[in-house]
Amino acid sequence: MIIDIFHILRDNWTLLLIGQYPNGPLGGLAITLILSVAGLALAFPVSVLLALGRVSPLALLRLPAAAIVYTVRGVPLVMFIFWVYFFVPLLIGTTITGFTTMLVTVVLYEAAYLAEVIRAGIEGLSKGQTEASRALGMSYLQTMFKIVLPQALYNMLPAMVSQFVSTIKETSLGYVISVNELTFAANQINSTLLTKPFPVFLMLALIYFALCSLLTQLARWLERRIARRRSGSARTAPAAAVAAPMAV
Repeated sequence: MIIDIFHILRDNWTLLLIGQYPNGPLGGLAITLILSVAGLALAFPVSVLLALGRVSPLALLRLPAAAIVYTVRGVPLVMFIFWVYFFVPLLIGTTITGFTTMLVTVVLYEAAYLAEVIRAGIEGLSKGQTEASRALGMSYLQTMFKIVLPQALYNMLPAMVSQFVSTIKETSLGYVISVNELTFAANQINSTLLTKPFPVFLMLALIYFALCSLLTQLARWLERRIARRRSGSARTAPAAAVAAPMAV
């Protein structure tokens, strides 16, 4: 089994890594990473707006944002892919590629999940900071963008990396609309070999496992780093409070 996997990797590593490029379209792991990175990058500003809508005191903003988040999170991803695949061409009047379909799907789907991550970060902050900034004359938007959001986003970095891991795995569903990503490349190899489906898909699972494990370790490292900075700040604050009267 190990020998079979080694031979498959040796003979097909370029297909798994970059698809048929430069003699054909880019694919494999490269497309998986491009979809994941571009999808999250484009989803991020949308998720911030949704999160701000979710915590807004105005029902006119809060209710539509909640409806969007709950609707997207309540639909299976594969179903959402088909909705985008058939609905977007009707909306714009022209056909779109599988890559574009998957990118739009990832942006909309991940925006809903990231919005909840950011919302949790906002609601996890002390209310005293908001009250203090408002007492200093800052508007609601100034408080959000200068005080609340920077801290919430920093605290939620590990969760965002974990969401990136989930996005990498979710892009594997792109093969149902013939997106030339990593799983589609493995299917091509399996169609060529015919007699070795188990080694091919075991190899695919190991590639996903290795990639996602590295990113999970990064998320844990960020979590520990943030925890250390929090504990350091917590120790510094009482020391400063004691030193201030002594200096007077």
